Amino acid sequence: MKTSDFLFDLPESQIAQTPIEPRDHSRMMCINRATGAISHEHFYNVIDHLQPNDALVINETRVIPARLYGERESGGACEVLLLRQIGPKRWETLVKPGKKLRPGAQISFGGGRMTATIVEPTDAGGRIVDFACEGTFEAALDELGEMPLPPYIHEKLQDRNRYQTVYAREDGSAAAPTAGLHFTPELLQRIREKGVAIVPILLHVGLGTFRPVKVEDISEHVMHSEYCEVTPQAVEALQKARAAGGRIVAVGTTSVRTLESASASGKLEPFRGWTDIFITPGYTFKSVDALITNFHLPGSTLIMLVSALMGREQTLHAYKIAVDEGYRFFSFGDAMLIE
Repeated sequence: MKTSDFLFDLPESQIAQTPIEPRDHSRMMCINRATGAISHEHFYNVIDHLQPNDALVINETRVIPARLYGERESGGACEVLLLRQIGPKRWETLVKPGKKLRPGAQISFGGGRMTATIVEPTDAGGRIVDFACEGTFEAALDELGEMPLPPYIHEKLQDRNRYQTVYAREDGSAAAPTAGLHFTPELLQRIREKGVAIVPILLHVGLGTFRPVKVEDISEHVMHSEYCEVTPQAVEALQKARAAGGRIVAVGTTSVRTLESASASGKLEPFRGWTDIFITPGYTFKSVDALITNFHLPGSTLIMLVSALMGREQTLHAYKIAVDEGYRFFSFGDAMLIE
């Protein structure tokens, strides 16, 4: 298949710049894959689509303030974006301006509160960087870093917690698992009380989620690896749900990719490691029955994953309706429930 098979027209005015308040008042398009029926609701109605014995799978990753603005030895400004931790204070990063930041270069942040040394370039054009600071790196990062909002969001985020899910637990992501942004603690509690199991997994989202597919033949696209975990307890809870006739409902494409990575053998098993799974039409899902997701970029790996679940034509039809109905797109946008 071709990348151009997954393109659609989207007015820039429908790219959400700020989150809806309250969280669960976003709109939600509900799609029945079997019948093709589409309804337009609000996210707080998601509980009406969940049944006792279903399992709702959430990604507990937490976004770190991964964007750092610093000063080079010459006094010039620079930017460092943390991608992946590979040591206590060593990170794989993206830097600007790349040509000025060669191995051995020094960067100062916060007037010397933290410093960095460029170690070596990466194959992907980034830099391996060693950081030094007084106290813990996490405390310095929390003080000096900014949330790495996607490039299509131009508004400054007033409350950094609005780019975190309410259940975010483990630091490590360079981007939020945005389908989870719609949940409130109260809605999650009501879902539990209905008899739905809420099952946590983990995938640390990398910036590859925003990188465009640059090849026309999608079979030639190479995914960036991301770290994920499915615990034995999660496997047991999901097996119990299926055995009781319930469905596995994934919250977001990150949960889908984690579950399917843990199901490579054909059945869901505990998993801890790196995944570069690329789910496209023709893929046979092993551990996902339904999906809660946002509306994604044209030609992205995310719309390809959605198309794998409900078919390319049905996906593009739903996206056209979403555009015509004025739905808000991307990270701070509205939701889609695919059953």
